[in-house]
Order: sequence, then C-alpha cells, then structure tokens
Amino acid sequence: MEIPDAGFRRVLVVGTGALSVSFLPFWINWLQDSFPAVEKRVALTRSARRFVSPDAVAALSRSRHDVFTDDWDSAPPGTAPHVELAAWADLVLVHPATVHFLSRYALGLADTPVLLALQTTRAVVGVAPALPPAAQHSPVVQGHLAALRARPGVVVAPTVPAESASTGERDDGGAAPMPELFRLCATYKKKLEQS
Repeated sequence: MEIPDAGFRRVLVVGTGALSVSFLPFWINWLQDSFPAVEKRVALTRSARRFVSPDAVAALSRSRHDVFTDDWDSAPPGTAPHVELAAWADLVLVHPATVHFLSRYALGLADTPVLLALQTTRAVVGVAPALPPAAQHSPVVQGHLAALRARPGVVVAPTVPAESASTGERDDGGAAPMPELFRLCATYKKKLEQS
C-alpha cells in the first residue's frame, strides 16, 4: 500500500479500550519505521491501559513525551493538557475507537483532556472504529459515525471484517489497519491543499 507523504510532522496516537488496542505497540512500531522523522505522542484512555502497557508503547514510539493517560487527574496541577495536545498535533489517529469514545466525540462531549483537545484541534483527526458484534447495524451508532464523517477535518475509516473475541463470530466491525487510516488522512489533507 502506497502512503502519500502529506507532510505530517507531529502525530498524536490515541488508543481507547477496545481489545484491539493490544496491537497498538505493533502499529506504533510501523509508524516509527515508516515515518522515522515524524514526532509521535501517545495517549491512552484508562480502559485502554487494561489491554496495553504504556511502557511498551513509550519504548516503541521513541517519544520524548510520556504516554499520556486521558484523565484530568493525571495532568500536573496548573497545566492544560487539552490545549497543549490540540495545538501540538497536526494529525491525530484514534486507533481503535470504541463505540463509547466515538459516540462522545460525535456528540461534542469534552469530559477528558483528549476529547476536549479533539473538539478544539485544527489537526486532521482520523478515527478507526472498533465495533462490537452487530453495532454497525445500530441506528444510533450509524448516526454518530455519520456525524463524524460530516465534520470538517475528521476522517472515519471503514470497518473491516474481524472475529469477535467474545462470540467467535466474524463480522464487519474491526478497526481498519493503521496504515489504511494514515493513508486516508494523508489523502484528505492533500485534497484540502489542492482546493
């Protein structure tokens, strides 16, 4: 898969609490190998930390920044992490995005530093939904996905077939691979620059 160089220089990767976040070290390694000059930061929701080690993610991202836990209590007193994250990134990759996270984002909620940063950033935001079985048939979930697709600056990757860890059934709800999400965001940015 050829990925166009869209000139992204600072990428914030956000992992949420879907089981597939356990693959995040692999995707961070891909990002580092594919774009070694790009500065990377990683933020994990509290739910994501159940499935992936912040230490592994930090080591692979080779970032001078610590892995950020998306919780107001983890921010040092007197800081505004949402302002810093929103201004720092020129690309945000939410991979994977749980139904809970994407619903809150679509509704404009800003109850965590990362969500507030996403509501205020000028960066391109790529979202790779990771849906539980049959969620893609829910009118509510479809409404949230449609709202995000209609939002300027937001790119929503289509889901891919995946096997549910809980049911063993194969369904179309898996998070798109990170290279595909990155490619979609790069293509979006190129189109913006040409218009």
